Amino acid sequence: MSARLARRVLLLAVALGLSACALPPRAPDAAGQPYWNGRLGLQVDGDKPQSFSAGFELRGAPHAGELSLYSPLGATLAQLRWAPGMAELQADGQRRQYPSIEALTQEATGTALPLPALFAWLDGKPAEVPGWQADLSRIADGRLVARRSEPLPTAELRIVLQQP
Repeated sequence: MSARLARRVLLLAVALGLSACALPPRAPDAAGQPYWNGRLGLQVDGDKPQSFSAGFELRGAPHAGELSLYSPLGATLAQLRWAPGMAELQADGQRRQYPSIEALTQEATGTALPLPALFAWLDGKPAEVPGWQADLSRIADGRLVARRSEPLPTAELRIVLQQP
């Protein structure tokens, strides 16, 4: 997978995690894990500004989970899976392994993303992450916006959860 594609996929994941619109968690999936779905958008400003949007499904917890990203027509764009000591990115017919979800997001976006905070934000709970600010004021409406001001580049993640 090209570095550019990996960055786009990870930016999507960041957008999901940081600008997530959140309602209380939807009913657990068949395995009993927390589950959210909806649309996310990520914008990263920098030398080469990028923006991305996709449908998503997020299952699991900060220590082990899965994030799937979908095109507007429902095609799978990427799947991220993580567990203690490993992370995996599957996209464009290729699979890449990483020692952690932080390492995966670092390579894909140029910075490690606060996925553990995303789970708290989606639950409507504040979580402190250096450089990030999450607006939880519309979480009851299924909307979340998270912005990163430092380190550069700045980023904005927007999430709109699908209403039950």
